[in-house]
Amino acid sequence: MAGLLTGKVALVTGASGLLGHGIALCFARAGAAVVAHTRRGDVTALVSRITAAGGRAVGLRADLSEEDECHRLVHEAAEWGGRLDAVVNNAGVQPVQDLASLTAARWRAVVDLNLTSAFCCTQAAAAVLPAGGSVTHIASIEGTHPAAGHAHYSASKAALIMHARSAALEYGPRGIRVNTVSPGLVDRPGLADDWPEGVDRWTRSAPLGRLGRPEDVGDACVFLASPMASWVTGNNLVVDGGISARPTW
Repeated sequence: MAGLLTGKVALVTGASGLLGHGIALCFARAGAAVVAHTRRGDVTALVSRITAAGGRAVGLRADLSEEDECHRLVHEAAEWGGRLDAVVNNAGVQPVQDLASLTAARWRAVVDLNLTSAFCCTQAAAAVLPAGGSVTHIASIEGTHPAAGHAHYSASKAALIMHARSAALEYGPRGIRVNTVSPGLVDRPGLADDWPEGVDRWTRSAPLGRLGRPEDVGDACVFLASPMASWVTGNNLVVDGGISARPTW
């Protein structure tokens, strides 16, 4: 991937989290200047790591539950980079709560951050992206495969997939591509200790026999933002080690 995005500028939302951090590093390794967004987290170490390796990066804060903040973030990203070529809508939350006890307020909180923020950032980005620019939403395999306690999360991710297809349709004539990446279970420090039965079940079921890594998702995002994917839009790229290929009966 080295040099694939040289001269490009990419905005990655939610870059203070493990997955967003990994995505941002993949873009930097591909040669892109990276705008690392965070709401309350710290991206200082991420920015320092990129710049120490000879890349360009900056951290920007914004509350993406607010429409104006989404537009401000995109504007400032383009202003810092002198252009904006790619946006990865990664910011999101994944609370667990059963439907019987779920309130409308908690439902809206998940939908607003996971879905509405992507809509707002994409709308803002479409005004500044050049022909050939791209937007990638981080969805989930739970957007097509529900899980107990994840109804609000799964619904928001399913809607992200359809939003990307709709945006691909409407922004395509302007040369802007919109896709989604749907990861499976991505490893994090301590996950095997916190959820040993789930990790064991996954690794035994996945054809590739392992959990995902942040760079697995990041590489998929780099591909979709690159000229290699110049005729790919409205697509949902599943990155799950083959778990979705397992029969459920």
